[in-house]
Amino acid sequence: MCGRYTITITLEELMLRYFAELPAAEFHLPRYNVAPTQMVPAVVNDGRRNRLGLLKWGLIPPWAEDEKAGSRLINARAETLEERPAYRDAYRRKRCLVPADGFYEWKSEPGKGGKRPYRIVLRGGGMFSMAALYETWTAPDGRKVGSFAIVTTEPNALMAGIHDRMPVILRPEDEALWLDRQVQDPSLLRHLLVPYPADEMEAYEVDKRVGSPANDDAGCLERVGS
Repeated sequence: MCGRYTITITLEELMLRYFAELPAAEFHLPRYNVAPTQMVPAVVNDGRRNRLGLLKWGLIPPWAEDEKAGSRLINARAETLEERPAYRDAYRRKRCLVPADGFYEWKSEPGKGGKRPYRIVLRGGGMFSMAALYETWTAPDGRKVGSFAIVTTEPNALMAGIHDRMPVILRPEDEALWLDRQVQDPSLLRHLLVPYPADEMEAYEVDKRVGSPANDDAGCLERVGS
């Protein structure tokens, strides 16, 4: 799965990376410990240009009775996107990108104090886009909430030693296809839903303080023992 991530750049850098206009709602960057149910930056395409805005992490299906449903749908398994009712329509028509420059995962190590957190990044650093699906839910009072789920796939060789899932990370040249709302045939997208090459990534252990969303500072990025 993917339950925490980082996006440690400025808003200006984010806009330049995705050729997006200034978002209508202000938001704070950098973020060192993004957690589910928070409002975070995401990129959609309106058919003419990329748009950068805030979406709530945890997809709320249109038919959900209340907003809490999203807390159970933070990730969407790539293998079942075409089947699950919560994701099926969004997979065809409502795809987005979630910018990040790292994500956290916890590795079970018996005899070593339980689960230990690791930060996984691109080798050499840099930002990347996680594939995601979004929906718009209308509350009983008429309020509209945009939300998303990060698509996950089987682990690559690096991640296999840490966890049995990882987010789908798209190469820059594939981002436009994922965002293209005219592409509604799943067969044209399946080749994107694969593990990112292990030799282009690295992982390092971080402090257990990242387990609390209240800790959102640069210390979360520090290597244990550094």
